Amino acid sequence: MKNFISAILIITQFSAFAQIPADYEKLFPNSLSNSELGFNKDRLSSIETGFKELINKEQIPGAVALVVRNGKVVYEKAFGISDPKTNRPYKVDDIFRIASMSKAITSTAAMILYEQGKFNLDDPISKWIPAFKNMTVLSSYNQKDTTYTSVPAMKPITVRQLFTHTSGLSYGRISGDVRFHAISAKAGITELYTTDKVSLAENINKLASIPLVSQPGEKYNYAMGLDVLGYLIELWSGQKFDVFLRENLFLPLGMKDAGFYLPESKADRLVPVLKPASTGKGWEKYTGTYYDADYPVKGAKTWFSGGAGLSCTARDYALFLQMLLNNGIANGKRVLSPYSVFLLTAANQTPDLTPTEKSEQFNSLGFGVITSLGEERGNGYKGRFSWGGYFNTNYWADPKTGTIMVLLKQTRFAPDGGSANLFTRWITAAME
Repeated sequence: MKNFISAILIITQFSAFAQIPADYEKLFPNSLSNSELGFNKDRLSSIETGFKELINKEQIPGAVALVVRNGKVVYEKAFGISDPKTNRPYKVDDIFRIASMSKAITSTAAMILYEQGKFNLDDPISKWIPAFKNMTVLSSYNQKDTTYTSVPAMKPITVRQLFTHTSGLSYGRISGDVRFHAISAKAGITELYTTDKVSLAENINKLASIPLVSQPGEKYNYAMGLDVLGYLIELWSGQKFDVFLRENLFLPLGMKDAGFYLPESKADRLVPVLKPASTGKGWEKYTGTYYDADYPVKGAKTWFSGGAGLSCTARDYALFLQMLLNNGIANGKRVLSPYSVFLLTAANQTPDLTPTEKSEQFNSLGFGVITSLGEERGNGYKGRFSWGGYFNTNYWADPKTGTIMVLLKQTRFAPDGGSANLFTRWITAAME
C-alpha cells in the first residue's frame, strides 16, 4: 500500500508539472531596457537595415529574428512577405518547419529517460530493436542493377552513436551518396517529410534491413540516428513519441505551438516554403517531388521524425534553449540535471574523430559546439552550441554571454546571402 501511495504521489506531481498553464508573454519578459541587458540600442537598429537589404536583394523572402539574453527578449521582429500569392507578411508568432533543429529536442527527450535509468549510452540498440542485431556494412555496389555486397559489422550500434551520427547509418537522398539513394528507396524507407501513413516501428525496422555506410563508431556520417532514437523513446517510455515530447518538454517549457503536426486552427500560421521563382524574379511556393513540404497540415500525420519532423515558433525554440542555458530548469522546475545538460551541450562525444585542439567544432550529444580554435577563427565564443534545419532555419545558444539567437526562414535553393552569419555579427556588434 505504501508503494502504491508513493507511486500515485509521483504521478500526481508529474501531471501537475506537465500541465503548467504557461503565460507565454511572461516566459520571456521585456522588462529591462536593451542597455540593461548589455546591448547598444543604436547598433541593434542595424539588424532591421540588414534584413531589409537581404530581402531587397532577393537573398531571402523574409524571416523572424529573435535574440534573448539572460531570459529576456532583446530583439524580436518579423521581416518580409511569407506568401507572395497573398502578400501575407511574416509575423513573430508564425510557425516554421524546423527540420533538423528537431534533433536537439529528441536528444534532450532521450536524456530525460537516461536519468530514469532506461538505458546506458553505450548499450547496443539491438537490446530493444532486435532487427539491428546482425548489421552489415556496404562493401561493393553495382549502379546498373542496385545490387550490392556487404561484410558483417564488427561492433553493434550503440545509443551514443545515434546521438552523434557515428552509428554507420545513413540518410538516403540527402546524403549525397547515390548508392544509398537507391538502396534506401528500394527498401521503402521514409527519410523525411511525408503525408503517407508511415509508423516509426515499420520505418525503423526497414532501416535496419539495409547495410551501414561504415563500421559503427569509426566515422561521422550525418544520418537517421535521431529517428531511431525517437523510436527508442517510445520503447523506453511506453508512450507515443509525440505524446512523450508534449508531456515532458513542450508543456513544461511553455512551447505552446511545438509539435509534429498542426491542428486546423493553427494551419494558417504555418509559413509556406518558398524558392526563387522560375521567372527569375521574386519567389514561388516550393513543390519538391521527393518531400512533401505540406506534411505538417495534411495527410496521415503518423510519421514522428525525431530527426527532422517538428514545427514551432521562434519563441518556442528559444524556450527550449533557455532551459539548457538555465542548467535544466524551466518555470522554476527541473527538467534535466546540470550534468545531463553538460552531456547534451558541452561534452565532446567524438574526441577520436574531432579532437578539440585540432577542430573548430565538436559534437556533444545534442549539438555542434565551438572549440577554442573555433573561437579564435571568429565562429563565436568557445562553448556556444548550435545546429540548423533543411528549410533554412538557424539557432545558437551561448553559455558565456547567456545569449540565444533564433532565425527562422522557410526556403529551398535561396541565395540567402549568409543571413545567419550576418545576424550573428549584428548581434555581437551590438553587445557592450
